[in-house]
Amino acid sequence: MSATATETAAQEAVELLRSLIRFNTVNPPGNERPAQEHLAAHLEAAGFECELLGAEPGRPNLVARLRGAADGPTLCYLGHVDTVLADAADWSHDPFGGDLADGFLWGRGALDMKSQVAAEVAAAAALARDGWRPARGELLVVAVVDEETGGSLGAQWITETHPETVRCDLLINEGGGAAFDYGGQRRYGVCCAEKGVFRFTVTTDGVAGHASMPSMGQNALLKMAPLLERFAARQPSYSATDELHAFLAALGEDPADAAAAVARLREADPRLAVMFEPLFGVTFTPTRIRASEKINVIPSTAELRVDCRVPPGLGEEQVRGGLDEVLGSQQEDCRIEFTERVSGNASPSDTPLMATIAEWVAEHDPGAGVVPVVLPGFTDSRHFREAFPDCVAYGFFPQRAQTLFDSAPLIHGADERIDLRDLAFATEFYADLAVRVLG
Repeated sequence: MSATATETAAQEAVELLRSLIRFNTVNPPGNERPAQEHLAAHLEAAGFECELLGAEPGRPNLVARLRGAADGPTLCYLGHVDTVLADAADWSHDPFGGDLADGFLWGRGALDMKSQVAAEVAAAAALARDGWRPARGELLVVAVVDEETGGSLGAQWITETHPETVRCDLLINEGGGAAFDYGGQRRYGVCCAEKGVFRFTVTTDGVAGHASMPSMGQNALLKMAPLLERFAARQPSYSATDELHAFLAALGEDPADAAAAVARLREADPRLAVMFEPLFGVTFTPTRIRASEKINVIPSTAELRVDCRVPPGLGEEQVRGGLDEVLGSQQEDCRIEFTERVSGNASPSDTPLMATIAEWVAEHDPGAGVVPVVLPGFTDSRHFREAFPDCVAYGFFPQRAQTLFDSAPLIHGADERIDLRDLAFATEFYADLAVRVLG
């Protein structure tokens, strides 16, 4: 696009984001239909074919399509319009006001992820209004509901119920793009993979008794103490995965010496280790504990719930190996039962799409580079990777001004906001990427 068109699209993204924030789509209950109808009208006016498809009338998913002149790949810009809760008492600005202040746009969803939806829609609409059509393939813009509670009405539902409608070869979603500095270079993370979830419970057994006589029974809760100490003391050893190898190589570190790499990350900035060490292997995080139902009864059982995240390609065998490392012989004093088993997911990092992203970053931020990263959590990309195994799915919303360290604490937190310069930066990226990929 021309410089004037780029500036116009950036302003369009601002107005779209302000509108989206003013639609209260906190999930539950979601109530995303008004926001989706607003986006559909915007894209239809630009020349897109739009459908609203949903399992529930008030919660439709938007699929917008711009067809090309010849056969070719389908590039999909994916986003979700639901958000988590926001308590206005904790905010400096109305979380549903879309305020502009201090160079930022404030509100729930300003980072996660109405900003990316607005940038994707503004870029796509600007291209279509300007007369651009793909020379080959087609451009999809998909805005789904229900991501924040797992996607059963959103990405999961639409990929299972209407797979042909959203089938794509290349997908850009959330999960990466905020810049960080390392080794004297600005880096932009491109999310190529997501860890899986292997949650489990740890149960200890005792003998119930009256709490007024502590020695009368055997307190199952106290038996948790040494187990909690073990969980607090360490994590399982690092795992040599393809994704970790690619990450370390891109940073200029030796993939064969992960421990030294973590030490250098921590030395450069302790926050880097906090952000990236979870990528290096299985992690255990105790989050909930339950024992006696009554204050005056010594508990006969105690149950600890542990959130366990597992890199792609690893599974229960590696989790149990980690338990052997962390708990050791203490496992003889408890019972362990898995409650969730969801494997991680990944796309290859060495692809033409990655090369195109890297090329764009180098042009628009000279001296900067891209780094393939693994997301410790998960996004809707997992549903598309499962439905379309050949789809290359990346998370990328480029942020140059508002760094990784600036953005991460605000996601799902109070005073969530996006730097207006980054909203413009991302909008330009989505416009350029569509033209470079589809012609």
